[in-house]
Parts: sequence; structure tokens; C-alpha cells
Amino acid sequence: MSVFTKLTLSEMRISLRDPLYAFFTLLFPVLLLVILGNVPTMQEAPPELGGLRVIDLYAGLSLGLAIGIIGLQGLPSVLATYRERGILRRLATTPVHPGTLLGAQLTMNLVIVLLCTILVYTVAIVGFGVPFPKSPLTFLLAVLLNCAGAFSLGLLLSAVASNGKTANAIGTFLFFPLMFFAGLWAPRELMPEVLRRIGDFTPLAAGQDLITDSLLGQSPGLLSITVLVGYLVICGAAAVKLFRWE
Repeated sequence: MSVFTKLTLSEMRISLRDPLYAFFTLLFPVLLLVILGNVPTMQEAPPELGGLRVIDLYAGLSLGLAIGIIGLQGLPSVLATYRERGILRRLATTPVHPGTLLGAQLTMNLVIVLLCTILVYTVAIVGFGVPFPKSPLTFLLAVLLNCAGAFSLGLLLSAVASNGKTANAIGTFLFFPLMFFAGLWAPRELMPEVLRRIGDFTPLAAGQDLITDSLLGQSPGLLSITVLVGYLVICGAAAVKLFRWE
């Protein structure tokens, strides 16, 4: 077993031993879906949704919620804490480069997202008749780009935050408005035009739009892809430039 694989498995064990992390990344999205799925109005299909029911959209939103929690709160908090405690600096004196730990963290979080995807959509499809995405490739692209946008923003937060608490505080401050524009409180399709246009340029909303495209069997929106790739390139480059190992 390679060092990278061992590190990834170790990071996953450490994360899942934290009951709050396990709950909010794996169980809370499913619990939210179950609660909302039993609300009668969630079974309605407003004309603005193109034939989809509200609960069909909230399956994707539940997944986006987990991605937001991981990317904006979990990832930056852990990495900033590792730097604060000197873990990255000590790794630099061993054959294992700190970048290996960074890659292990990203891989571990991506695996958690994939597990959450399986849980959420199994419950959504079996329990509430949510349709399987008509375009599976667009759905996979949506999940990966959603992770890319949120994780790159999280890496930037971990680069500029002085410690883990600060990283978590900034991530939490960003999380709620970004989830608002993604449609957690009201589907984006039912929002006023100005709010939809603002949301178009936020990472979680762009990811949600791609998931909706996959449900409808439509081609992925070029604007959504451009926005998410833009976050990946700009925030990723800034994180590399500003990231300090110690």
C-alpha cells in the first residue's frame, strides 16, 4: 500500500471518528431530504421547474449542502489547524512531503462526497420517487465541478486563515449566503430574477444548476461550467500562491 493511500485512509478514519463531521457530511443531508420529502408542498411541480417536483431539486440541494459543509468548513478548518499545530512543518522533515497530506485530504473529502451522493440519491429515488438523472454524465460532471469550486475556495480560506477557528468562522460566514443563492430556502427557479443572476456566479448555485440540467436531460449550461472552472483556476492559483506550510 502506497504512502498516499495510507494517508488517505488515515485521514478518513480521523474525520469519521468525529461524530459531528460524520453527521453533517453523511447523515444530515439524508435527514434533511427525509424531512422535506414528507412535506406535502414538496411533492408539487410548479410550472417554473420544467416538470420537476420541488423534492426532485432538493435531492441535489442536499448533496450541495454536504459539499458546501466539506469545502467551506471542514477542509479549511483541518488544513489551517494542521499548519497551526506544526504538523505540516514536521512532515516537511520526513520523506512524505506536506503536499501528499494535502492531496490525501482532497481525495478523502471527494470520497465522502461520493458516499453522500449514493446515500442521498438512494433514499431520494427509493423513498420519494425522485427520477434518476436523465444525463448521468452531466450529473457526474456537476458533482465533480461542484466539488472543484467549493474545495478550491476552501483551500484559499485555509491559505489565508491564521488558524483553524478563523478558517471555520470565515467558511461558516460564506456558507449560508452561498447556500441561499443555491436555493436551500427557495428553489432558484422561483427566485426573483436579480437573485438568480447573482446566484449564477456563485459556486454552489452553479453546481446546483448543472444537477438540474442532468435531471432534465439538458446539455450542461456553459455559464455554470465557466463559473466553476473559474473558481477552480482563480481560487486554486491564489491558494497555491498564498499557502504556507508553517
